[in-house]
Amino acid sequence: MATPGARGTARPATTYPQPATGTRGQTLVGARVVMPTGTITDGRVTIDGTRIAPQAPQGTAQVIDVKDHWLVPGFVDLHNHGGGGASFSGTAEDVQKAIDTHRRHGTTTLVASTVTDDMDVLVRQAGLLSELAEQGDLAGIHFEGPFISPCRKGAHSEGLLRDPDPAEVRKLIDAARGRARMVTLATELPGGIDSVRLLAEHGVIAAVGHTDATYEQTVEAIEAGATVATHLFNAMPPLGHRAPGPIAALLEDERVTVELINDGVHLHPAALELAFHRAGAGRVAFITDAMDAAGVGDGRYMLGPLEVEVSEGVARLAEGGSIAGSTLTLDRAFKRAVTVDRLPVEDVVAALSANPARLLGMDDRVGSLEPGKDADLVLLDENFDLKGVMRQGVWVVDPQLA
Repeated sequence: MATPGARGTARPATTYPQPATGTRGQTLVGARVVMPTGTITDGRVTIDGTRIAPQAPQGTAQVIDVKDHWLVPGFVDLHNHGGGGASFSGTAEDVQKAIDTHRRHGTTTLVASTVTDDMDVLVRQAGLLSELAEQGDLAGIHFEGPFISPCRKGAHSEGLLRDPDPAEVRKLIDAARGRARMVTLATELPGGIDSVRLLAEHGVIAAVGHTDATYEQTVEAIEAGATVATHLFNAMPPLGHRAPGPIAALLEDERVTVELINDGVHLHPAALELAFHRAGAGRVAFITDAMDAAGVGDGRYMLGPLEVEVSEGVARLAEGGSIAGSTLTLDRAFKRAVTVDRLPVEDVVAALSANPARLLGMDDRVGSLEPGKDADLVLLDENFDLKGVMRQGVWVVDPQLA
């Protein structure tokens, strides 16, 4: 639990800037701790085993002085295709490599996103990813495609796209064995509205994305149960004054959470500001939409069956030049949001942790630094650079306090 440090009370003389991994009973003191009710200056967070404790247990082994740092909840990424040179469309080893890459950048809860492919391939991949979700390594599966519009396909193979037939959507849900979290659909396509209803009935998020829908068609999808805008502004018609399209419908409805890719490439700062102003901080979820190059660098990669060239950190299809996901990690999204976009730290924490956790129905376990929740946290310095990551009480990145 984060509590204010007592005024006039000296901190313990013994501190451990490089604690042993997994030590039980750690208390981090002196940081600015971001809580749901606001930021606590000179706060403390105590970890007992894998959870955040309301107070230090007897025999606490370590007190770690993190003065002049920020402690925020571990990040929750709803939409991520890979990283570290590996993809969530690959082998179990590839998937674990991508998970580990993003954990080192503060993402302690992660939904694996697939990309458009043959249905048989997606069914097999769903089985593999569901096993890792059952082990607790993933928070579930997001199917982005193949049920999307060829007019707004982005970095998806047009020849593999198909209409959202509810029977085929159900096939993917079943293959995920209860671990399907979200399906992105162009809901204006034949079967789209019925598929939204099917997803809602099965507790799977229906996300409007890669869509050419009108304003009216998007309203119909929301009424049917769609609750997420997949990377708002991207892969959908632009906002128009006579034909407002899906953007206006998704921003105005209080039931919809809007994904934003805050990498300085996918969105102009004015578009980001518009989304926060209209939707409010409680309805924004920052995502990475990362592909293999995240955490690695420039080069040639594959995104599903398509070749991608990454140059100066920007991923584009080798043929056609369409933006192909991002190389973003959520620690970079955090720093940009605070230092470039000038958003309040508390709003950024909501967008990176609390809001996506709530959307996934996991806010009883993750998304904030409250007692009883998983000890998932990120340590940032005063410049908002990442200096430590803990997941379920274990340091993934040991605190760098020198």
